[in-house]
Amino acid sequence: MRADLLLRDGRILDLFSGTFFRGDIAISDGRIAGFGASDPGEVRDLRGRWVVPGLIDSHVHIESSQLSPAGFVRAVLPHGTTCVIADPHEIANVLGIRGIRYMLDATEGLPFRAYFMAPSCVPASPYETSGAVLDHGKIAEVLAFDRVLGLGEVMNYPGVVGGDPEVMAKLAAAAGRPIDGHAPGLSAEALWSYVSAGPRTDHECTSLAEAEEKLRAGMHILIREGTTARNLDTLLPLLTEGRAPFVHLCTDDRHPETLLDEGHIDGLVRRAISSGVPAHVAIGAATIHTARAYGLDDIGAIAPGYRADLIVLDDLERFEVGEVYVGGRRVAADGACTVEIPTIDSTPVSNTVRIDLDRLSLSIPCEEGVEARVIGVDPEQVITGSLLEAPACSDSEVVSDPKRDLLKLAVVERQGKGGSVGLGLVRGFGLKRGALGSTVAHDSHNAIVVGCSDREILAAIAALSRIGGGQVVVAGEEVLASHPLPIAGLMSDRPLEEVAASARRLNAAAAELGSLLPAPFMTLSFLALPVIPHLKLTDRGLVDVDSFKIVPLFAG
Repeated sequence: MRADLLLRDGRILDLFSGTFFRGDIAISDGRIAGFGASDPGEVRDLRGRWVVPGLIDSHVHIESSQLSPAGFVRAVLPHGTTCVIADPHEIANVLGIRGIRYMLDATEGLPFRAYFMAPSCVPASPYETSGAVLDHGKIAEVLAFDRVLGLGEVMNYPGVVGGDPEVMAKLAAAAGRPIDGHAPGLSAEALWSYVSAGPRTDHECTSLAEAEEKLRAGMHILIREGTTARNLDTLLPLLTEGRAPFVHLCTDDRHPETLLDEGHIDGLVRRAISSGVPAHVAIGAATIHTARAYGLDDIGAIAPGYRADLIVLDDLERFEVGEVYVGGRRVAADGACTVEIPTIDSTPVSNTVRIDLDRLSLSIPCEEGVEARVIGVDPEQVITGSLLEAPACSDSEVVSDPKRDLLKLAVVERQGKGGSVGLGLVRGFGLKRGALGSTVAHDSHNAIVVGCSDREILAAIAALSRIGGGQVVVAGEEVLASHPLPIAGLMSDRPLEEVAASARRLNAAAAELGSLLPAPFMTLSFLALPVIPHLKLTDRGLVDVDSFKIVPLFAG
């Protein structure tokens, strides 16, 4: 047997038996030919190091890394991630099919496998203004694109359970293909109805009981460990030999500083192994079982005919990645890429912030003696509380009250579709002065700002407009930190280290203003997502997610 490359003397993970064996791996034309070769070309001696399949992120929004697609690949390849199942609904909510095309074009031809799901929720709900709308006809168009596997997370679970015709048409368009779910807290009859309609995965479980109920209902559970939503420790008991085929690992939304500090899927596997999960079980959850869940039958294992996407580990227990191969080509070693990762022009997906600053009004008339609905943030989850508080008033207008940590929150439509403004109150940021602003605001990505005064909120909105999208910290009218994200107002064209350093300066500036949140901008970005309980704010107003309707600020 002839081989282009022979990896000699490795400890090879056999996921079909759950054991390691010592031997050689012959690679020909990018695929594994067998476990030896009589006519090897290049030979590399592994000296007994461990060889496992390349890791797969089962659910990720590349845009949430704040890196361009090429920048994201440069960041995660050295960590052993060789494949992602990406949902581009962040950029799709800004630019529609044009944004999806950009993500496909930007990942074409890279030494990396990027598969996509057609975004099902553009917009995520009828209670917000997005930059585009993808109806079931456009979903069918996207499903025909190369490397699009199925339907992305169906966040409008009330629409599924209630049989909304447009939602059901999208599910019908993806019939027979993978359909991702998104159903936080859904249980009993509503859950069964949701699963029966087509979604077969869920990455929103925050308790072991919720995950076990969804497993019994036939769903695959994607254990998420992002920057804000961290569910790994709670859900690790799911990772057993029997459950592993139905349990996978994902990052969902992971900021650049988290990628730099904690890595990617390798960090989740490392923590699972250190917590007592057998290595073959943890690795299998992030490789072959994910591949099979999404119909990818030639990646995820080390066996003849499989693509040669491999990781050479310097240490198994600590899961130290030494070398990474994609299609038999060494693409990373010693923590850095060893091949070029080309970048495409992002000009066609830039300049997306269009706010008429002269028309903005943040006025909220006060209703004396009546309590207002207040969003309560959880520093480690994207679920929010729904509180009732008497707001502070001045000259018959509602104002921020930093002493009670009761701050004004504004969501401004930023894509030139009318400039609508939603106003509310939030508790949990801890700011004593200043304002935080962002054009990353899931999922329609309008401008969202929290601040201690109207003047500072307006200054933050103006700063976001000047930089073409991104995130800012202001005090008075001074910009203390600026984090430009010119690609659709979501991503930077700079490398990971620069973007992470900029994000750290941003968080440090927020802390100087009093914020106690570990990731204040990630927390801020989810306050506009009206498909995660319990109270959210969009450009159209406050949304009670439990009743799935817009409600007034005052509860009287």
